[in-house]
Amino acid sequence: MSFNAGWFSSARRCESPHFNQRPFGEVSLLVIHNISLPAGCFGLPFIDQLFQGCLDINADPSFKDLAGLEVSAHFLIRRDGECVQYVSCDDRAWHAGVSRYGERDNCNDFAVGIELEGTDLEPYTDAQYQQLVLLTEALIAQYPLMSAKRIVGHCDIAPMRKTDPGPSFDWKRYLTALGE
Repeated sequence: MSFNAGWFSSARRCESPHFNQRPFGEVSLLVIHNISLPAGCFGLPFIDQLFQGCLDINADPSFKDLAGLEVSAHFLIRRDGECVQYVSCDDRAWHAGVSRYGERDNCNDFAVGIELEGTDLEPYTDAQYQQLVLLTEALIAQYPLMSAKRIVGHCDIAPMRKTDPGPSFDWKRYLTALGE
């Protein structure tokens, strides 16, 4: 598994228009998120559509709040373990929003965002953990400033705003699989 211009060879490519250049070219943090559209529903096409900027906000009443939203992540890992990539890791995806890691604001500038198809309270699947570990190992090998010690949840960099990946995410299982 390798990268070519920031694109992961093992991921299905589904390009998003919601990205820009990293201001310093740095990739040094991994942020774990969760997402489901509609909330708690899995396996539907709406996450791809949201990140591609073509979500039909009339498809579900809960989508009205998403009208005009320009967001993306680098990756999505679906419940079955499928890995989808929306933005090159060499570019800045728009996943973290207002955020802070250590003394640094604007985590999108230097972070890769991985969305897990899920919710804060529903357990993630074995296939998701397996794919997340493989992807994380590939990212650490590709980007020397990234390490297992520089992996956080969205809740850690935006604590008053976000709760994901939530209490259902098994940090111990994930980090142990990475050798931490």
